[in-house]
Amino acid sequence: MGEFVRTTDGTGYQYTDNFIVTDEVKEQFHRDGFIILRKFLDAEEVTNLRTALEQDRALEDYHYARDDGQGRQTKTVNWSHPGDDITGMIGRSEKAAGTMEKLLGGEVYQYHAKVVMKEPFTGGAFIWHQDYGYWYLNGNLFPDMGTVWIAVDGADKTNGCLQILPGSHRAGRMDHVKVGDQAGADPERVELLAKLCPLTYVQLDPGDALFFHCNLLHRSDQNHSQNRRWAYLVCYNRASNDPVYKHHHPNYTPLIKVPNNRIKECGTKTSTEGKIFFQGPKRDRDLAIEVLERTA
Repeated sequence: MGEFVRTTDGTGYQYTDNFIVTDEVKEQFHRDGFIILRKFLDAEEVTNLRTALEQDRALEDYHYARDDGQGRQTKTVNWSHPGDDITGMIGRSEKAAGTMEKLLGGEVYQYHAKVVMKEPFTGGAFIWHQDYGYWYLNGNLFPDMGTVWIAVDGADKTNGCLQILPGSHRAGRMDHVKVGDQAGADPERVELLAKLCPLTYVQLDPGDALFFHCNLLHRSDQNHSQNRRWAYLVCYNRASNDPVYKHHHPNYTPLIKVPNNRIKECGTKTSTEGKIFFQGPKRDRDLAIEVLERTA
């Protein structure tokens, strides 16, 4: 994928309570398609989040897996609406939602949130894709969307960290095709863009966060290491970009933002109340078959 391979080591902004989305930060986001906030969650917050997720029964009850086309899978839990537990407080916090509003230029709501779990030696890969490659098909007419990708565990080249093509979002949405259970961007177009947008490995410490645009091309390798790689993601949509189709993610639902200190106040609380869990591609197919059999 191009001659030069880079990492994000030594880059990004150090997050503090005084962090401001300046014109410089906005310019970088619009130019590169992403920014990194180091220590976005402090040591206590990320420890509480990790503990909460590890004891959360929902990760076992609602997870699904997508085949990577190479015999491996990564477990994912995906839900709509933030709720009032620690995951919800992070998604509703000023430092997450408020920062994304400034980057996207207007009010946002939670499109969905998810936990991605790449287990040691077995975690699968994700092929090159844009989130908007399929969010567009859900009726979101404009790419006024973005994701906050938070490292629960350390993420590096050895355990399948995210890879990106900086600036690729400016090429616009690309056609996507099915590969296994995944949707991937046009490989020829990706190859051409990689010559201009050097492949970059997003190496993050626990608590670091990547804020990225929905058209940024990204992928990740399988986890061949002994180190787990879990991540918590919150995906946002501009309120003005209300989907024109009803689908499995929510239409505009006002997001009640909270001060950052509410994250610590939650401790390790988890709850399924108010959340609507996505059942995954296989379960959706099974349900569809069941309905057809009942109505045949």
